[in-house]
Amino acid sequence: VLTAPLPQERGGNNSFTHEALTLKYKLDNQFELVFVVGFQKILTLTYVDKLIDDVHKEFRDKYRNEFQQKGALGLLNGTFDFKDDFMRLLREAEEGSKVRAPTVMKTFEQSLKSQKTVKCMIETRGEKPKEKVKNKKNKGSKKEGTEAATAPSKAPVGDKQQSAPGDKEELTKDEILQKNREEFFRRHMKAGEKSRSPKPDAQKEKGKKPRVWDLGNSNAKVLDYSNSATNGSAEACPVEEFDPDMALGGKNREPGRLYDLEYESEDEAEEEKVVQNTSKPSTKKGGLGGMFGMLKGLVGSKSLTREDMDPVLEKMKDHLIAKNVAAEIAVQLCESVAKKLEGKVMGTFTTVTSTVKQALQEALVQILQPQRRVDVLRDVMDAQRHRRPYVVTFCGVNGVGKSTNLAKISFWLIENGFSVLIAACDTFRAGAVEQLRTHTRRLHALHPPESHGGRTMVQLYEKGYGKDAAGIAMEAISYARNQGFDVVLVDTAGRMQDNAPLMTALAKLIAVNAPDLVLFVGEALVGNEAVDQLVKFNKALADHSMAQTPRLIDGIVLTKFDTIDDKVGAAISMTYITSKPIVFVGTGQTYCDLRSLNAKAVVAALMKA
Repeated sequence: VLTAPLPQERGGNNSFTHEALTLKYKLDNQFELVFVVGFQKILTLTYVDKLIDDVHKEFRDKYRNEFQQKGALGLLNGTFDFKDDFMRLLREAEEGSKVRAPTVMKTFEQSLKSQKTVKCMIETRGEKPKEKVKNKKNKGSKKEGTEAATAPSKAPVGDKQQSAPGDKEELTKDEILQKNREEFFRRHMKAGEKSRSPKPDAQKEKGKKPRVWDLGNSNAKVLDYSNSATNGSAEACPVEEFDPDMALGGKNREPGRLYDLEYESEDEAEEEKVVQNTSKPSTKKGGLGGMFGMLKGLVGSKSLTREDMDPVLEKMKDHLIAKNVAAEIAVQLCESVAKKLEGKVMGTFTTVTSTVKQALQEALVQILQPQRRVDVLRDVMDAQRHRRPYVVTFCGVNGVGKSTNLAKISFWLIENGFSVLIAACDTFRAGAVEQLRTHTRRLHALHPPESHGGRTMVQLYEKGYGKDAAGIAMEAISYARNQGFDVVLVDTAGRMQDNAPLMTALAKLIAVNAPDLVLFVGEALVGNEAVDQLVKFNKALADHSMAQTPRLIDGIVLTKFDTIDDKVGAAISMTYITSKPIVFVGTGQTYCDLRSLNAKAVVAALMKA
């Protein structure tokens, strides 16, 4: 006998596999019953789902009265004569799953072609087929209006053409020749005036002037890093003048605090009114207002059925897909909510839509709050006690904002009193090292050593381009250990999830250096593409790692969250598919635009009409 707890339902997954045995179960929430079918995993039984549904309905209908009188707990010591019924249902399921005989091809007499006569298939030359004429009826009706509109304009032309021969007969040859010459010159003079265009004055100034940006530095020497051999030393870098308030996003903030993601729902009051006023139909069309106001009706003290929930769940599924939730995940979420609520007895003044909506909100909040929570500050302090640096590796596809959000996280760590060493392991992209060097200079200007007792709070470790990224990361970690840095942030090159050589190099970097935290950086703009990237990154790290227990992604950094308004479905999809927490959320262009995920705020944005 195999005893195991029922797994938590995630997206309607109702099976459990242990070695060579597979169990499928179905819950009856009304009578608190569990129906389980066990079979060997190697067998492909297509009728298991039908069998468990039939047994569930037969057993429930047969003993419904006893359940209602004694309850499920009172029948634990009782006996049920259900063997014959079960064998009958099993035979029916097995017979129904047998391969059906192939369908017989229709004879010529049964086909539609036999009903046509020979005369209707003959086409004479110059006669249009009847089908084409029917198809062109609409086009002809559209052209009638245009022909009617152009008819008056064509009439004077026809009058001229009809009167022209009479005029030519009355005029002499010399007069006709003179008239044609005047018309010829008049026509060519008009064409010449149309072709002439005044030349712009800008053509006088030849050559291209360089553009000067408002926030840029006009000194070219400051941008020349060709002779730099300082290995990222922040003190040796030229100091660039800039506005600290612009880099920090304002003064009204608490240093070192990671604020929660906020979302203010504008129509919370409207939704509450719709829930309370069940007798009046909702006048809102589209979105959740229409979805939760369309199917209003009191269900009284009755148990919910699938037929009651299907219209609401269909609307919910479409709404989730419109908010960038992956289609498969939206279907699984609605299926999970339906199984959770099926058979549940509702209150007198409770509607189907409000019950389903509340259940979906609870499921979404539970998805966004994974079991393992990543506390970076606590882990850094734990690494300090062991006198070693805390290592974080950033990975992701091209252009998602790895370097920018690495700088934001560096600023947040510095404001919490931790020194940071940035390892420039993107040795492929042109300008990657210079980008990190600029961030290092600015962070160094915001937190100079004088403000921290002469201690350098941020430094860049770089070895140029074309080098082995894993080797540079190893040297940076060793350098941080010797120099007493608290945190090492490893920036890696962007790579597509399908590029096997680059994914092998990333797996090597992670396996060799064994970072404490591996963060996948994904942007909220791409929606479902981020799910595909995350899944394939995890799979590639597992496939290309040489270790027996490969190191996978530990958390997610969701960037460009300020560009998607309320289409926050990517956050749901990414956490649902991998059960990995979203550690940081990037919301802007300044160093302070870093947030922690607030599950309720994301769900509020997702459920917004």
